Amino acid sequence: MACGLPGIASGISVDPTLPRDGSSFMTLRVATMRILLTASFLILVTAANAQTPEAVAPLKSLVETEQAFSQAATDKSTVEAFLLFIADDGILFRPKAVNGKKWLIDHPPPTSEKRPLLAWQPVFADVALAGDLGYTTGPWEYKEDIKDEKPVAYGDFVTLWKKQTDGSWKFVVDLGISHPKSSGPLNLWKISGKASSGSTKPIKNINQERERMALVKRDLEFSDFATARGFAKAFLTYAGTDVRLFRDKSAPFVGKQVAIAVLTVKKEKLSWHPTGGDASRSGDLGYTYGLYEARSDDSEKKVSERGNYLRIWKKQKGVWRVVLDVANPLPPQ
Repeated sequence: MACGLPGIASGISVDPTLPRDGSSFMTLRVATMRILLTASFLILVTAANAQTPEAVAPLKSLVETEQAFSQAATDKSTVEAFLLFIADDGILFRPKAVNGKKWLIDHPPPTSEKRPLLAWQPVFADVALAGDLGYTTGPWEYKEDIKDEKPVAYGDFVTLWKKQTDGSWKFVVDLGISHPKSSGPLNLWKISGKASSGSTKPIKNINQERERMALVKRDLEFSDFATARGFAKAFLTYAGTDVRLFRDKSAPFVGKQVAIAVLTVKKEKLSWHPTGGDASRSGDLGYTYGLYEARSDDSEKKVSERGNYLRIWKKQKGVWRVVLDVANPLPPQ
């Protein structure tokens, strides 16, 4: 579950060291909870042009890494699993963005007779053409003890993965949402080796720093548009057709029209500021994250909610489009 440990549902007491959401234990995949995604087995697959099996099928290797991550949480513990699969510069939200590896080491879980279990499985993933950046998403479940019959919390996770110099995948950002019901069974997704054959054309590396700055600028323009015209109208302009919208207390919404319908009803007034992000060396997949503020309908000055956001972008016809948008509220102050 490479999503930044999702946070557990509101009102549930959880070990604050657990990772996987955006704030506290909810913030820990819900801090320990990896917000796994919802049921849509659409597979957007892009692969790198390379000679090794790992490079020929990066999507397959990415999904299998996420599955190994989840298995490690079952076999060892959530914290041990996160330490095994997080990048040295990986980000968790505790409740705001921090270096995840350092935070986990500095906040060991208290001893307990119970062994909490955060379980998850990916149901959707995508990888950049260069095979160096990708993301996974799917549903997660949390049990206060591995022996318990039923979970006490559910959600969906989003995890950003980056290929390391040794060829392994490590996650760099993990964030998710919580909701009252399961968004799907934790089935094992099996991908054939042919699922990600990729382009036969050589990948032309781009200036990643320049592309990263362009992506952050695009995100800031999106925020300005949302402030001036409303988030729903801005989302209509900036989102891709196959976008996935993650909002707390609901299962993910899949598809642009579905997302717009939800946002129109919610009448969200959002503004945000990106604090980090990155782009693939093939310049077709990237992400931004930061802090957002929501304002109520009756007062544009009164902030009704603050939180962390993660936004995944994909280059479509030469333009950066949002393909996944997740907002995780911070606990009330």
